[in-house]
Amino acid sequence: MSLVYSAGIFAFRTLTRSICRVDGAQLAKVPERGPLIIAMNHVHILEIPLIFTHLQPRPVTALVAAKRWDAAWSRYLVEMTGAIPLHRSRSDIPAFKLALEALAEEKILIIAPEGTRSGTGLLQKGLPGVVLLAQKSEAPLLPLVHYGSEDYKRNLSRLRRSDFHIVVGEPFRLSSPQGAIGRQVRRQMADEIMYRMAELLPEEYRGVYSDMSKASQEYILPI
Repeated sequence: MSLVYSAGIFAFRTLTRSICRVDGAQLAKVPERGPLIIAMNHVHILEIPLIFTHLQPRPVTALVAAKRWDAAWSRYLVEMTGAIPLHRSRSDIPAFKLALEALAEEKILIIAPEGTRSGTGLLQKGLPGVVLLAQKSEAPLLPLVHYGSEDYKRNLSRLRRSDFHIVVGEPFRLSSPQGAIGRQVRRQMADEIMYRMAELLPEEYRGVYSDMSKASQEYILPI
């Protein structure tokens, strides 16, 4: 780990802690080694440097919207973290291959199945890209959610820190149904992942997954 990298990690960790009161004790549940896909809710851009720096020194990367490379300050951030640019407007095969390579190198890959920020903290519909990565890599999935900081910009303008609660679930794998897996099955798998995330959140944050009676575990294999 280079001096520049270490200094960057320290700076962003200090910055995020000055903006948020981080309740991150459950990050100790994240395995220290081995390939892992963290499925995380996507609320705002602040969560990216916060989660990344608080998982150090574990080898971590993430799929991040390619537009973050457009601005100098965000380009520095994502390049420092070794993030993988993802073009969400199309099927991004190069990003998918880089994600698989990272998992083959036994890194932790953070992915937001929602695909875009909610801004409100309420869960949005999950997309099936995470299912394809999990099946192709055979890496375990770990649900990780955070809540309480959705109003951090308003709080910051009032010189107030925001609560940033982190909850980590239990790892699991997706089963592999026989035969070809169609779009409908992948969608169901994505929803099952999202329900595993939803159950970690307070009810008021579960959004489109608020009705837990609809939760299915047909394709979930506990580890």
